Amino acid sequence: MLEENFTDFNRWVEQKYHIHLDDYKERQMQRRIKNIMDKNGVNSLHEYEHLLDKDPIKRAKFIEHLTINVTEFYRNQEIFSNFEKCLLEKVAPQFNNLKLWSAACSTGAEPYTLAMILEKNHLMGNVLATDIDDDILKKARLGQYSTNELKNVSDTDVRRYFKSLGPDQYQIGPAVKQRVSFKKHDLLADQYESGFHAIICRNVTIYFKPEARDRVYQKISEALVPGGILFTGATETLNSAEKLGLKKIESFIYEKQGE
Repeated sequence: MLEENFTDFNRWVEQKYHIHLDDYKERQMQRRIKNIMDKNGVNSLHEYEHLLDKDPIKRAKFIEHLTINVTEFYRNQEIFSNFEKCLLEKVAPQFNNLKLWSAACSTGAEPYTLAMILEKNHLMGNVLATDIDDDILKKARLGQYSTNELKNVSDTDVRRYFKSLGPDQYQIGPAVKQRVSFKKHDLLADQYESGFHAIICRNVTIYFKPEARDRVYQKISEALVPGGILFTGATETLNSAEKLGLKKIESFIYEKQGE
């Protein structure tokens, strides 16, 4: 029954919430929706539509469940260290004022990590952080994190860039926070800004169908300046990176080639 009605449900979600489920891997997305329906005791997609219409809390949980919000500072620390090295040694010397983009930023740990790197290295620059989920963006703007989310941050940097709010809770400090601006953005549907020196788009395109994933990477490439870099997730690969004007320079890191 779920598969039979999924096309109509996709259209309904697109009209209501501007989320394009057709671009996501079908079986994977169906499993996620069936899972949250089961948790809510709902037996049909039509019934679930009515539940989402009348219950704003359930609706927020549905969107959050779809957008897979997993985050921590310096996520996959060893891989992130390679990106930081490329940013500091290859990108920063070329440009005076860095423009960075954390796409699908979740609750903000990633863009604040980027801002910390800029602040620590006394670099001019700012970070655009985007996500499709309004509630997640509210949490990101608040900038409060648990000890576990800070597990990859050194004690020195925790003292320097965070304020303790009590047991197991920290607030990002103003020097880092002021470097980050948050905006709602759908990678699949919205226009992209341009002129970025680094774009971090990790662990999101794995949920897209191949053709949708390729469109996203094409637009990301166009948004980068020559000499800029793209940082992808450990499970994500670019098909024919050279056709996009990108060259692999490290694992999961690609450089935009000259025009």
